[in-house]
Amino acid sequence: MTRRELGKLAAAGSMALLPATRAAGEGKYGGPLEGFESKVDVAGFDPVLYTRKLYESAPLRMTFRAENRKQAEAWQKRLRAKITELLGGFPAREALGAQTLEVRDFPNYRRERFVFQSRPGMLVLGYLLTPVKSAAPYPAMICIPGHGRGVDDIVGIDAGGHDRTDKEGYEHDFAIQVVEHGMAAVAIEPLAFGCRRDPITRKGGAEASACQPSAGAALLLGQTMIGWRVYDVMRAIDWIETRKELDARRVGCMGISGGGTCTTFATALEPRIRVAMISGYLNTFRDSIMSLAHCIDNYVPGILNWAEMYDVAGLIAPRPLFAESGRKDPIFPIDASLSSFARVKKVYEVFDAAPNVQQEIFDDVHVFYGVHGLPFLAKNLGVEAA
Repeated sequence: MTRRELGKLAAAGSMALLPATRAAGEGKYGGPLEGFESKVDVAGFDPVLYTRKLYESAPLRMTFRAENRKQAEAWQKRLRAKITELLGGFPAREALGAQTLEVRDFPNYRRERFVFQSRPGMLVLGYLLTPVKSAAPYPAMICIPGHGRGVDDIVGIDAGGHDRTDKEGYEHDFAIQVVEHGMAAVAIEPLAFGCRRDPITRKGGAEASACQPSAGAALLLGQTMIGWRVYDVMRAIDWIETRKELDARRVGCMGISGGGTCTTFATALEPRIRVAMISGYLNTFRDSIMSLAHCIDNYVPGILNWAEMYDVAGLIAPRPLFAESGRKDPIFPIDASLSSFARVKKVYEVFDAAPNVQQEIFDDVHVFYGVHGLPFLAKNLGVEAA
């Protein structure tokens, strides 16, 4: 008997074993509980529901409870230390070894492509965009893209490596928009995107990220991808301090989606950041990160034992903070963005700094908006209105 004949017999046998209530081609199979739903508690098989029930008893031991500024400052000091520990800590700073790869002039800005060493064996590529219609030293916004092609997608470079002028894509070349508002943009490539990927991942195309396996490797080593990216931001500020045309006393940080994650944690832990804009991220771990499918680079082991996302954002107070969210954002639900912002605002109120924190809700999905956020940044970094 041939293998083909054996295969036909096996197929015929499996057809005979189908339940009498279900014949081949009768409809899509609903899984091993099909037909038994009335006999079991179907909710008991739902892992997301289970984790959300666990959340109800999450300790959140360091959530914000301060009633005055002195208590709030003490809370920030304790929580910063704990968050730093949970992220895996930061290494001692070593020489940047910075070098410029290219300088190009455009009608409204100059763009420099540069590289520096964040830590031994780990290089960071970035672009410095400076406005041509204002004088140095410029205030500088560190710009961090979200998931996608990486930093090229926020500085006007298309998938073919060519210049573009239409600001397409969900990030809308926001680093160029920063320059158009009179600030310098220091746009850095996040680890696991663009040129900071392994050869196997690169074969998957320009949009493929190396968050897995690298973020998974970080967890195996007792560290986190968030911690690695936050340290890159810290080192970017060290690089800014070496540049005479940039004002290191006026540095901000901004990003969308995964870039918003990095902005939140970096600004919470790095006091040299004077102002921040979080686009498409501020929410709750409960309603977004632990309830919907997200990249592994979003996870910090054990963080819900200590704090929620709004507590991390509360570490930015009283420095100016602008948060924006799309009303139709499918991965950061709008109700949770609103409730999270309300919790952050309470921290600012205790600091008597409520005007320093603002939120904009716009009628769109998971995209960068910037209509009121960019003027907010410019104002708080001392850029005169045009």
